[in-house]
Amino acid sequence: MSARSRLGVVVAAATVALASVVVPSASARTASVVTASTSARTESVDVHSASARSAPGIPRTAVLDGGRLRRTRIRLDHGDRRLAHSLRALTARADNWLDQGPWTVVDKPKPAPGGDVHDYLSQAPYWWPSQPATADNPWGCPYVQRDGQRNPEVDTGTDRQDVEKVFDSTYDLALAWYYTGRKQYAEKASRILRTWFLDPATRMNPNLDHGQFIPCKYDGRAIGIIDFSQSYTSVLDAIAVLDTGAPGWSRHDRAAMLDWNTGFRDWLTDSAFGKEEGAARNNHGTFYDMQLAALAYATGDQALARRTVLDARALRIAPQIAADGTQPQELARTRSWHYSTFDLVAYTRLAAIGRHVGVDLWSYQGPDGQSLFKAVDYLLPAATGAQPWNHPELEFHRFAASDVVHAAADAGDRAARAAVPKLEAPPGGDLWELRPAAEQLDSITG
Repeated sequence: MSARSRLGVVVAAATVALASVVVPSASARTASVVTASTSARTESVDVHSASARSAPGIPRTAVLDGGRLRRTRIRLDHGDRRLAHSLRALTARADNWLDQGPWTVVDKPKPAPGGDVHDYLSQAPYWWPSQPATADNPWGCPYVQRDGQRNPEVDTGTDRQDVEKVFDSTYDLALAWYYTGRKQYAEKASRILRTWFLDPATRMNPNLDHGQFIPCKYDGRAIGIIDFSQSYTSVLDAIAVLDTGAPGWSRHDRAAMLDWNTGFRDWLTDSAFGKEEGAARNNHGTFYDMQLAALAYATGDQALARRTVLDARALRIAPQIAADGTQPQELARTRSWHYSTFDLVAYTRLAAIGRHVGVDLWSYQGPDGQSLFKAVDYLLPAATGAQPWNHPELEFHRFAASDVVHAAADAGDRAARAAVPKLEAPPGGDLWELRPAAEQLDSITG
């Protein structure tokens, strides 16, 4: 996930099996009325006292399991006290977004190098000026790379910080609406999406031609695609949640967002940058596949989604994961722990998309036994604190592996399941029970 930080969400989700609930069949547009239990032994966990309301339908999410979300919602409506703290934390996070934004791509100090204020712009995070800034050389060029060391310049003057807020807020708000029924959350998420993606005066063009530019060197680079790919699948899932009947999100909004995502999908497949990023043989290639598969699924191209997940077996897992479960391309980085967990965020989300298109990516084994299970299992000794991480790492955070271990455990990995109680929760708590999809839990990007 992402560069975005979810460390402000306070959760203490229990790792428990989903309660057995009889759920009537329903399309993504059909809501089934569920009334919260009023028995003396049932305590409502809805912090906003909306205990008797209609549950939305099953969202057609790309990464999240829509059926699981709906079962969680029904558990909440029936007073499942084990989710009470998690729900309060999620609504607190959503409440915080109500007074922020919306954000727009057009309000940066300078437009992207092409001159169009509607084009997204970000700056390469690990590139630094090598000379003092002067009147003749205001940027301090040439820029030089310092792998793993983030240049604070990238957080000002571009769209990167704002787009991360768009990603985070719409995800939190949409999920908070789905679980509580509070229309304020849905209306705020809708306004944020319309402002960034749809309104003619403020919308972003559906391309990443100027992602991760380097002053005095490149106007944009293919690897800038990861600015979106590490988090944009959460936006696709937020849209799918809103599509179940959220107030403030209209049929026109839904159709316009489908058009935007179709244009973005086509840019990914047809542009020179998209083709270059798709050919990457490290986490950039994995995240590209994850983003393309999710966009294809969300825009109705089931064939492209399925083909992308299928191809990832021989194109990604076999060459990028070694027989012992290591990821050699990621171990070569100065932040080897971060990038090993980061790459697995993309893999586990891609596997979740595969579930929707009939591909079991978890069961794949390469010619030397390479698999996603082995890659996660390689992290377990360090993730549980049993052994140190004996590879280069500038800033080790044990909790960075928590979500990918959860994902493997849910997929049937016994070693991962046994490790779950020993994981270090991210600052703010474990959010898995309410959004069972792996996130980037530490904050470094690039």
